[in-house]
Amino acid sequence: MAEYYLISQLPSLDGISESMPLPITSERFEELCHGLLGKKAKAGLGELTLAPQREYEKASSALIGRWNEGERGLRLALAKLRAEKMNKSFDAQTQQLPAELLHAARTAVETENPMEAEKLLNKYRLDFLETLRPTDSFSEEYVFYYGLKLKLLERMRKFDSQSGEAAYRNIYDSIMYGDRTEVI
Repeated sequence: MAEYYLISQLPSLDGISESMPLPITSERFEELCHGLLGKKAKAGLGELTLAPQREYEKASSALIGRWNEGERGLRLALAKLRAEKMNKSFDAQTQQLPAELLHAARTAVETENPMEAEKLLNKYRLDFLETLRPTDSFSEEYVFYYGLKLKLLERMRKFDSQSGEAAYRNIYDSIMYGDRTEVI
């Protein structure tokens, strides 16, 4: 019953353009959740991340587990393809990855503009998350789906082309030329 009351208070995140402000912040979302959810669901909220551990960890929710598995696969594919592009070795703990994931990773690695590559990856992530969207819109799983989508949308709004380009060049130079410049 608490999930119904919580979800009915949450504004829709569908159809929001990049230029529009988000209708809710992560902080407000967490406040609402902590006031209405039980211990198990609160623990699940603590597991929501856009950067799962490299090693498999069992999640308390099927949706969180599938998200973590998909994001882990994407990150490993990106690392492997980037290493290959630089003629370096990388042990990606080869596993069977979906064709869409490999295509998204390959396209991002081949994209020269880092901002455009991030946009491609974010679109892939949002599309992947949409495949996990629960059919029951008033469940704990839906709360986790909403939390992940909110995190992705907030992350996308933090991108700044100029500072991103400078950080990218800094990292690239330190890798390629052994420059000991501090990475921002």
